[in-house]
Amino acid sequence: MNTLVFDIETVPDTDLGRRLYDLKDLSDEHVAQIMFTKRRQETGSEFLSHEQHRIVAISVVMRSRETLRVWSLGDENSSEKDLIERFFDGLEKYTPDLVSWNGAGFDLPVLHYRSLLHAVPAARYWEMGNSDPSFRFSNYLSRFHWRHMDLMDILSGFQGRGRASLQDIALLLGFPGKLGMHGAEVWAAYLQGGLARIRDYCETDVLNTYLIYLRFELVRGNLDAAEHARELARLRQLLLESSAAHLKEFSTAWHAT
Repeated sequence: MNTLVFDIETVPDTDLGRRLYDLKDLSDEHVAQIMFTKRRQETGSEFLSHEQHRIVAISVVMRSRETLRVWSLGDENSSEKDLIERFFDGLEKYTPDLVSWNGAGFDLPVLHYRSLLHAVPAARYWEMGNSDPSFRFSNYLSRFHWRHMDLMDILSGFQGRGRASLQDIALLLGFPGKLGMHGAEVWAAYLQGGLARIRDYCETDVLNTYLIYLRFELVRGNLDAAEHARELARLRQLLLESSAAHLKEFSTAWHAT
């Protein structure tokens, strides 16, 4: 069985902002500020609605029968369309179980809208059992199916008032939590040319999510204690063998906790 833990990072879609508010000769920074202000006036929060986000990074942890990998799709020069195509091509090829933190509430709706924008085919993802009967009772879209596990949703008992942040649960369980930045800092980092930092940060988020997933698999009986320990050791070895500074930082922070 293949398991794909994923996370996305986004910035304001300033091209859409210009069309929405009839803005012309303004910089991306100024257009985004107007988008934030409009949103705050409408809702009390500057967090933009899903369709106003543009994807700049998709990071994944992939656990297959023989391998474990963590990486960000594409490279720093990849277009949004390319990132989305790579994500859905992976689903088409491997049909992994998806794991996320708030993926049903944010990441997947954003991917839906952006795949519409770029006309990215995703037949396997949208399969509901018409072509493959095995998807009728286990697909990516139904909230109470297991082919996509939104851990935030599941662990809250599907109750909004029970939800917790990835950061808080990671720290609760003794995992490193967010390193380098927080989600609210992504736009500022992007404006400063920090896409590499954003991709690194996204990878640490999926590592935290993967660790929480392994603990969840232990408590729900899909891993016994020895299997869980082996999965942790496999991840530790992956991090120790990496030359990437942010993965070494994550490994050090994990050992420290």
